[in-house]
Amino acid sequence: MSVAAAQTPPGQCPQCWEHAHNPRIHRRLKPREDCPQCVDHMRNGCPYLVPKKPSKWW
Repeated sequence: MSVAAAQTPPGQCPQCWEHAHNPRIHRRLKPREDCPQCVDHMRNGCPYLVPKKPSKWW
């Protein structure tokens, strides 16, 4: 997962980013099988403290 952290843009969760952009993670799953890590992530939220981008509205 450390590879994802280096490539993850600011304001994004490293796990969400890695699972969305790395097809190797889900390759082992059968057709129509849910990834247990993704399901847990969707139900319980991101376990990482994701820094938000600074607001430039003001």
